Amino acid sequence: MTTIPEPDPTASAGPPGGTSGGAAAVPAGAPAPRARRFWSVRRIPAALLAAVVLGAAGLLLYDVAAVRADRSAMAWRRKLAHALATRPLDDAAVVAGASVAVLLGLWLLVLALTPGLRDVLPMRRDHIDVRAGLDRKAAALTLRDRVMEVSGVQSARVRVGRAKARVRAVSHFRALDEVRADVETTLAAAVDELGLAHPPAPTVRVARPSRKKGKAK
Repeated sequence: MTTIPEPDPTASAGPPGGTSGGAAAVPAGAPAPRARRFWSVRRIPAALLAAVVLGAAGLLLYDVAAVRADRSAMAWRRKLAHALATRPLDDAAVVAGASVAVLLGLWLLVLALTPGLRDVLPMRRDHIDVRAGLDRKAAALTLRDRVMEVSGVQSARVRVGRAKARVRAVSHFRALDEVRADVETTLAAAVDELGLAHPPAPTVRVARPSRKKGKAK
């Protein structure tokens, strides 16, 4: 398993207890702190937006300063001002530009209001000032290893999402019902051992190996 520790700046520092690293454990009987999803920094969209705004503002400021210094405005600004003054609102170019601006605005709003980092599942907070997350691929690999320990399982594929953990196993001996029951029991224990704040509900499918095509008769 791979954990991603992250300090929680909003959590209040508790008294030092008997935990490693000075992390304060949650007192017995007290409600556990809510484990929230991790938010993506989104450096690339922020850098692109900052570069565009900085470039446009710098160019406009330079042109305004040039006009104040008794120099003619740039051709692009004269054309833009003339187009805004003469083009009707139902013009194709105006509608297309407005549509692009709306789409970009909605995209930025989605990025600002959604956490992102869907591949990181938040773990239970056993300590007040410690947050940890588990990568979905690491969780799927761990569950797959546990499923492979079940007698009769020849191969297994595991996909872990936010709400469900889907397991497809292939059994080459034993009754399918018995193998499915053992896989469900093992999977339930393994999911609990992952320590996730919102454990995914396991769904299990067990089948026999498919016959190879072209097998000699």
